[in-house]
Amino acid sequence: MPEGPEIRRAADRLHEQLAGRRLEAVWFAFPELADEADSLMGREVAAVDSWGKALLTRFDDGRVLYSHNQLYGVWKLHDAEREPDTQRSLRVRLTAEGRSASLYSASDVSLWPVDRLDEHPFLSRLGPDLLTHGVTPEQAMARLCEARFARRRLGGLLLDQSLFAGIGNYLRSEILFFAGLSPTARVVDLTAEQLSRLARSILDVTLQAYQQAGVTNRDEWASAARRQGESRRQSRFAVFERDGHACHACGTPIERWVIASRRLYRCPSCQPDEKSA
Repeated sequence: MPEGPEIRRAADRLHEQLAGRRLEAVWFAFPELADEADSLMGREVAAVDSWGKALLTRFDDGRVLYSHNQLYGVWKLHDAEREPDTQRSLRVRLTAEGRSASLYSASDVSLWPVDRLDEHPFLSRLGPDLLTHGVTPEQAMARLCEARFARRRLGGLLLDQSLFAGIGNYLRSEILFFAGLSPTARVVDLTAEQLSRLARSILDVTLQAYQQAGVTNRDEWASAARRQGESRRQSRFAVFERDGHACHACGTPIERWVIASRRLYRCPSCQPDEKSA
């Protein structure tokens, strides 16, 4: 499933398609939204952004269209005169000045006043979005140290969307590797330098994945891996899905663990656990 950086890139594409343009056609498949379609006609799309794995399409009258792709949903961007070639079920279509955005196969869509978004049953459980909400290293450190998070082990904690929204499985492995921390470590046991390194890694790795379309590896390591015959999928990561391959930094074979029922990859030398540190 796409993680925060992929959802934010989708939001960017939707923003480029619609933002600053006035709606000339609106269609919803959902009966509870169909009556709202006419009230959106002529409204300007102010912006499209993301919060975790949700897309938020903001209109100039203060309303926000919430949509979550879940497993199968997808937005398709197209000219208003050209219907997408797909067998998927259309759920939402927004057309603004000749440009259309069509949402297929998603089932979680709703319209909210912006001042009530904090009441949304999904969004209200999320922590700040690392790419949308301008989280600073200092804010990241402070949040990690909150009592509800500080005593949990990092391997499970980083997947908790109430900590930070948008971190998924590949980001978890890559963040911990670049922070040099074991997934069994707890925030409460980290030194000040380790805590700072973790906060910086959370922000930097997520931003790089956004800017480079899912690539989190260092350029020189990725180039060396490709020369040695690794696929792009493997070479794009420092440790994720590289079990058995040599660590780029030290040569130790990467290990595959299962934590919180999800795959996790780590270098045992670069990320020693507390017993061997």
